[in-house]
This record gives sequence, structure tokens and C-alpha cells, in this order.
Amino acid sequence: MQAIAETLFDVAYLIAVITIGILMIRGSKGARQFRLFGWMAVVLGAGDSFHLVPRVIALCTTGLENYTVPLGFGKLVTSVTMTIFYVLLYYFWRQRYQVNGQFSLTAAVYVLAGVRIALCMMPQNQWLSAEAPLSWGIYRNIPFALLGLLVIVLFYRSAREHKDKAFRWIWLTIVLSFGFYIPVVLWADAVPMVGVLMIPKTCAYVWTVLIGYFAMKQECK
Repeated sequence: MQAIAETLFDVAYLIAVITIGILMIRGSKGARQFRLFGWMAVVLGAGDSFHLVPRVIALCTTGLENYTVPLGFGKLVTSVTMTIFYVLLYYFWRQRYQVNGQFSLTAAVYVLAGVRIALCMMPQNQWLSAEAPLSWGIYRNIPFALLGLLVIVLFYRSAREHKDKAFRWIWLTIVLSFGFYIPVVLWADAVPMVGVLMIPKTCAYVWTVLIGYFAMKQECK
């Protein structure tokens, strides 16, 4: 039952975000901000597929324990693409609210993203091992959480200042995604049921993508 339910959910998620991303790229009608948002959705779905596709195959065949290497590699790829996702979201914020300058802010985004990716590449993560250390899971997620917090604050402030109803809740989607993700990082190995939180975390990202899509439909008529 878990295999069927999780497979249907994962496949629906990947198809949805990638399809919405492509529709946004093609339907942006020259609006750079929405074309960028579309690419952001495609990066999200394509990156997650490296982890979710092997997981689906494992669940439907011989079990997760026999797919340690592809699942670990998929987690590595997803970790990197999720970082890129937030960098693209930052640039969407700049385009959406016509932000110029702010070089120190951009530098902070790149430093946090660079540190995150560098930490993900360290062999100490033992991505391809069934016994990956929790400590490195925490280390690599510290700059990632700071990057997420920065984007949350930027969207919260800007949406309120510009009375931007279309994106007034995007900060909340990011808060929810991290709120569900952090317990998984900390406790999923000790308490496997905590891993179920990845479902609402994924739904939060779908909400993020839908916010952009509906805004495009409203503004690019």
C-alpha cells in the first residue's frame, strides 16, 4: 500500500511541477519574471526526480535497502538543485519588485549557496552509504536554512510594502517547507515515521509553484 500511494504521489508531483514550469516558460509572453519562475519550477522538479524516481523504483521492486547508491546520489543532486532553486527565487524577487543594486545582499545569497553546495560535495557526507552521518546532514543544512530565512524575509517585507496580493503568501510556503524538512533531517533516521513530513513539505513547494502560475495567468493575459 505504501508503494502504491507514494508512487502515485511522487509521480503526480513531478509531472505537476515540471508541466507548470514548462507552461510558464512558454506562456510568460515576454515577462522575464515569470519565465524565470518557470525555469525555477523545472529545476525543482528535475532535481527532485533524481531522488524520487529511484525511490519509486525501489518501492515497487526489491525495497529501499537495495538502492542505497542511487538514492544517495539522488539526494546529493537534489540538495544542489534545491540550492539553485532558492538562488533563482531570489532573482525572481529582484525582478518582481524591481530591485537594483543591493550587491551585499546578492553576495550573501551567493556565499550561502556556495557554502551549502561545497558542504554537500564533501566526502564526509557519505551519500552513497546506508549509514550517512547525522552531523554532516546538520552542517550542510545550516547555510541552506539561512538562505531560506533570507528569502522568507525578503518576500514577506516586499509583498507587504507593495501590497502584492498574488505573492502575499509565498513567504509562508517557504516557512512550511523548512518547518516540515528540518525534523526529517534531525530525526528521520531514528524515527522513520518522521519521514512522512516530506509529503506536506512537497505540497508546500507545489503551493509555491502554483502561486507563480496563477499570478502569470492573471498578469499575462
